[in-house]
Amino acid sequence: MPSVLYYGDNLDILLRHVPTESVDLVYLDPPFQSGRDYNILFEEKDGSKAAAQIRAFEDTWDWDIAAALSYDRTVNAGGAVGYTLEAFRQMLGGTPMLAYLSMMAPRLVELRRVLKDTGSIYLHCDATAGAHLRLLMDAVFGPENFRNELYWHYYNKMHDSRKRLFPRATDTLLFYVKDVRTDFTYQQIREMRDAPVRQLARKKVDGRIVNARDAEGNLIYRLKEDRTVDNVWRIPCLQPADRTQRMGYPTQKPQALLERIIEASSRPGDVVLDPFCGCGTAVAAAQHLGRQWIGIDITHLAVNLIKYRLLHGFGLESGRDYRVVGEPTTLVDACQLAGEDRHQFEHWALGLVGARKSAKGRGPDRGIDGQMTFQEGGPGSEHRRVLISVKSGGVDAGDVRDLAGAVQREKAAMGWLVTLEPITRPMQREAADAGFYVSPWGAHPRLQIRTVEQLLDGRAFDAPPFQHGGTTFQRPRRQERVDQGLLF
Repeated sequence: MPSVLYYGDNLDILLRHVPTESVDLVYLDPPFQSGRDYNILFEEKDGSKAAAQIRAFEDTWDWDIAAALSYDRTVNAGGAVGYTLEAFRQMLGGTPMLAYLSMMAPRLVELRRVLKDTGSIYLHCDATAGAHLRLLMDAVFGPENFRNELYWHYYNKMHDSRKRLFPRATDTLLFYVKDVRTDFTYQQIREMRDAPVRQLARKKVDGRIVNARDAEGNLIYRLKEDRTVDNVWRIPCLQPADRTQRMGYPTQKPQALLERIIEASSRPGDVVLDPFCGCGTAVAAAQHLGRQWIGIDITHLAVNLIKYRLLHGFGLESGRDYRVVGEPTTLVDACQLAGEDRHQFEHWALGLVGARKSAKGRGPDRGIDGQMTFQEGGPGSEHRRVLISVKSGGVDAGDVRDLAGAVQREKAAMGWLVTLEPITRPMQREAADAGFYVSPWGAHPRLQIRTVEQLLDGRAFDAPPFQHGGTTFQRPRRQERVDQGLLF
């Protein structure tokens, strides 16, 4: 089963695309009903926070028509889940919390359906809605299938003691299995101690476990350097200075947390599903540990971040190493996305060339939507930048001149303009006047323009080969991807 990344609402994706009993492990880190909007904060070159930011997702809920419809559908289906939602309404009334639980209930029901009988699910939550979600999980999976409540202790988080009496340093993971009567997958995890401890040695005598003694009757001790992992997981949270993992996504979790879950409750080759995959930490952890994966998210921002992460971390290209379903594959689709949400269109268009969003706002990068870097001399050589501008409408020769100015100011190697509209002759003349960038692979036009239609057809920008995860990134032509069954 090939790994696949879905763009869209996870309830719709689960219903339409994920077969019953096809998944071995589910991890979900849904919104926590925090009442906040989460933004991605970009950084300046010196590491300071930039003024620019974009909204990643909203964690605010209202009891409105959509919430009431979801509530009614679940209640009308009957069973323990419907009865539980009715009880919540008696207790909570028409509140944001009820709206949140009405959203979560049908998704949890579908996640149970797609789990194999030997499968497990880990629900990540905090104190805001954790107690409510525990009752809802009992209704969906049955209280007998509850295995444990795990606590992720992020001991290195900086706290503002003025905000709460006891600053929070833990999140909760609710661990359930599909059917406790089966031989569900579970491997005991061990970890090294901070320092060895002295423990009494034990042995079995006449069926009893007793303290071990030497020939002279003295107790025998041994040094233990490792221990069985219990339900308190002491794993540091990501710090702003962490350049190896941090993607800038507001609720990103450390990969070590996801790797522990995946190692405990799946085997190599198993399928791991994350229906709220954000920047793709579960996807990256599953890929690293040799599992197949399914990721779902409702924003192109997240989908593009995951594609970027897989490309730069593992050398994996969408369409070749995994499928992407739900993204535009034709010019008509792209025009529709641009009309619905210009910012989502920008994220998607950057993904066509393997780039990610960069800051906009103050400074010389103003108007530049994304960038890529390459080392023309291989590892250890100087990084060179390619600046990328995306236009969904109203493009003209002035935009090419602006890009040329940014390339000159930033001393970048090249500038690329991606446009939804056709390329005009004045735009071509402006690009031609910029000259060439010479690399060991030859001369490349310093300014280049491609339409979205050209990129979809496989006409890539002319550039030195970009090295990602030890492999050279080359996008196959669109017809080749159709022939391979990678586009529909």
